[in-house]
Amino acid sequence: MKLFVFLALMLIAPIANAPELQGQMTQGGLIRGRTEPQALVMLDGRNLRVSPSGDFIFGFNRDAPPQATLTVRLPDGTVAEKTLDLAPREYAIQRIDGLPSKMVTPPPDVMARIRAENAQIAAVRERDLDAALFLGDWIRPADGPVTGVYGSQRILNGEARQPHYGIDYAGPVGTPVVAPAPGVVVLAEADLYYTGGTLILDHGHGLTSAFLHMSKVEAKLGETVARGQRIGAIGATGRATGPHLDWRINWFDRRIDPALLLAPAPVN
Repeated sequence: MKLFVFLALMLIAPIANAPELQGQMTQGGLIRGRTEPQALVMLDGRNLRVSPSGDFIFGFNRDAPPQATLTVRLPDGTVAEKTLDLAPREYAIQRIDGLPSKMVTPPPDVMARIRAENAQIAAVRERDLDAALFLGDWIRPADGPVTGVYGSQRILNGEARQPHYGIDYAGPVGTPVVAPAPGVVVLAEADLYYTGGTLILDHGHGLTSAFLHMSKVEAKLGETVARGQRIGAIGATGRATGPHLDWRINWFDRRIDPALLLAPAPVN
């Protein structure tokens, strides 16, 4: 169930300007908030970055627990606290049989490479860029039918694997891939073992998006790209069963459903 929210926080003391929250309060959801400049914001005791204009974000994993606590301390010392109730979700099960064994279980001689690449990606996702590039509406990164959704559990050759954490857009090799929102290119690799041509954009405050299996990685490391700017092309590189773009979103190490960023923002 999709639940659009605009929440005024339950106050410990009266506050004239309670923070605004926009997004879907559900597993896999990303919430964008705004409070007074120089306020301190915490989610379950974790400090969040707040922009000079008072913007902040936070998100929830696929299997996040049903509640979280948001705390805001305004510059005058007034504190607001709210228990956030998350809507649970049901996820699809997808079975794929007949894959070559190396696509299900990698051979031992590539495990060192896989570990090094995973460490490289994890380091990128620890960034906390002091720029609110995530503001504004987001767009689809590619045209084409959706062939894979967030949260689905894949069973490959009869073996249950980790859930799918992105959206898959099918399309011919060479179909343009564009930036769904402004961002800084923090990873640009032509040939990672699992994901092939891979690009990651940093949208600020711990929010990153990844574009996987591309035939071309066109944006350059360190480049700042605009929303709608071409950054690559759909391919079938890495461990892919056919040409498609796998688009993923992270808030630090938390996996976010990209589809929820494309939903219309609520009117406050």
